[in-house]
Amino acid sequence: MNDLIYAFCLTTTLPELNRKEEFSGLRCIASGVFYAVIKMVPESEFSEENLKKNLSDIAWLDTNARMHVKIISMLMEDYTVIPFNFGTIYLSEEPLKKFIGDYADSLIENLLFVEWKEEWAIKLYCNHDVLKEHIDTLSPAAAELERQIMASSPGKAFLLSRKKAVFIENEIDLLCKKYGQEYFDEFKKISHSTALNNIVPKEYTDRKDEMILHAAFLVSKDKAIEFVSVVRQMKNKYAGFGFNVEITGPWPPFSFISIKEKQ
Repeated sequence: MNDLIYAFCLTTTLPELNRKEEFSGLRCIASGVFYAVIKMVPESEFSEENLKKNLSDIAWLDTNARMHVKIISMLMEDYTVIPFNFGTIYLSEEPLKKFIGDYADSLIENLLFVEWKEEWAIKLYCNHDVLKEHIDTLSPAAAELERQIMASSPGKAFLLSRKKAVFIENEIDLLCKKYGQEYFDEFKKISHSTALNNIVPKEYTDRKDEMILHAAFLVSKDKAIEFVSVVRQMKNKYAGFGFNVEITGPWPPFSFISIKEKQ
């Protein structure tokens, strides 16, 4: 069967593809000021129909998606790149070159935007049960209700306790938003740009705590160590209240590429 073109990324510098074993089989297609890093792949795996089938194969998807990111990440060590999404296939060089030509201005704009920057992903979780244990410390209103309960007669204390139980549920949501914003603002200070992603429901994370922030941060390479350090500081700052930060990266700047048509 005929081979197809699998596109990894674009760069304006001709990459040296003979330097690393992982680059075996890669080659470049020149178009204007760009070089597209590509690999020839078989239709048996990557034709439109076969690719759809393979995307439902978890093992195949995991192996190939990891390789896609690995190749781009390794190229990013030496070059600024515009990454293609996983599974970007062209039937021949002509449509790939046409894409580059049609969107050249936007591609240059994007390349300058992500130049020598990398993407870091942050997920912030909150364990509501742990947070409830500290509610009187974090919420003056909850502390006041508790003071009233302790000072009241048994009957009134019972009613106030029920009131507090309802209040706490609402206060938990407010505290998650408050601290989620604080985390976000601290990470944003060291970032060139940010992107918010959808919150993943608990039933899909296999975790007991709730995701309250899911964001990507575009960070200059010379700020990466500082960014990770701030993440660690914030992770320790509120860990005792039930907040937990997950950081992954660096990644290719997938979240910060926006190709626009010519006006």
